[in-house]
Amino acid sequence: MTLLLCGDVMLGRGIDQILGHPGDPLLIEGYVRDARQYVALAEEASGPVPYPVDDTWPWGAALAEIEHPRPDAFVLNLETGVTRCSDFVPGKGIHYRMDPGNLGCLLAARPDVVVVANNHVMDFGRRGLDETLRTLSGAGLVTVGAGPDRDVAGTPAVVAVDGQRAVAVLAAGHESSGVPASWAATADRPGVAFLPDLSSRTAASVAAAVRAQKQRGAIVVVSLHWGSNWGYDVARRQVRFAHWLVDAGADVVHGHSSHHPRPMEVYAGRLVLYGCGDFVNDYEGIRGHEEYRGDLRLLYRVRLSADGALAGAELVPFRSRRLRLEPVAPSDVRWLASVLDGQSRRYGVRVRPTPEGLLVLE
Repeated sequence: MTLLLCGDVMLGRGIDQILGHPGDPLLIEGYVRDARQYVALAEEASGPVPYPVDDTWPWGAALAEIEHPRPDAFVLNLETGVTRCSDFVPGKGIHYRMDPGNLGCLLAARPDVVVVANNHVMDFGRRGLDETLRTLSGAGLVTVGAGPDRDVAGTPAVVAVDGQRAVAVLAAGHESSGVPASWAATADRPGVAFLPDLSSRTAASVAAAVRAQKQRGAIVVVSLHWGSNWGYDVARRQVRFAHWLVDAGADVVHGHSSHHPRPMEVYAGRLVLYGCGDFVNDYEGIRGHEEYRGDLRLLYRVRLSADGALAGAELVPFRSRRLRLEPVAPSDVRWLASVLDGQSRRYGVRVRPTPEGLLVLE
């Protein structure tokens, strides 16, 4: 079985403004009040963006990799509300929303599962969340990690691969990534599937859902929005929590929230991605943290054996330029391989570049 995974897909703000149906550009940020300013920053850094662009533009060269060969399941984290609601949640420094008229941009990538347990899906309150979920569902997209109550938010998304196999995706967010506890779905309140902590007790509640899907014969992916935005250190509690999930039967731990790729681990034969990094965003031209090369993005192609054990993984690199994913230079491939190899070897994983411009795990 082949899974395709990526980190945060942020189609709001500047990305929304270059598409065919830009929404209200109003922002309430410390320095920026108009989303079009992020387009201007990208153009200043890399050259003009010929907007309005078609729905495939932000994906660029990545679309060919997504489609050929088409994976058994493609899972991404949509870190953007899809709403025209203007209920800016107070106290947040950044709010992401994409106009529903631009949903074709997300549909262009044909994700099988859209994770929505993150710290931006409710930037426009529960009205914005409701519109987001209705819009995605109405377009035939399968979401996981949020809903009208706790039970729905915690229900796994199941993708039937064929008559014999299925992939089940569970998703949740943790406060370390900026998900407020007030966003947690409850028995009578909409919200996201929320991890109150990374204790053994919380792991046990997730593990029960993992075991239920394994008993049905599914390959199980646990998608977690956790950790800080920058840096390569992984908190011990995250490592311990990931191991508990694998011990319970999880086949892949799909971590995201960091703006750049973080270390990888193979534990008990299962792949743990502590942070996949951003995949699509409007950060181009924003200064700071240049040492992490946030302009470099990864698509994770993961091959699993019949029982869910890791059989191999290829990482396909891209570079964001003019708000579009492009192929990378050989020097960038070598840089990514060197950094991820150095950071992942402590977890028993080595990363090397290939002549074809990919990264492979050993």
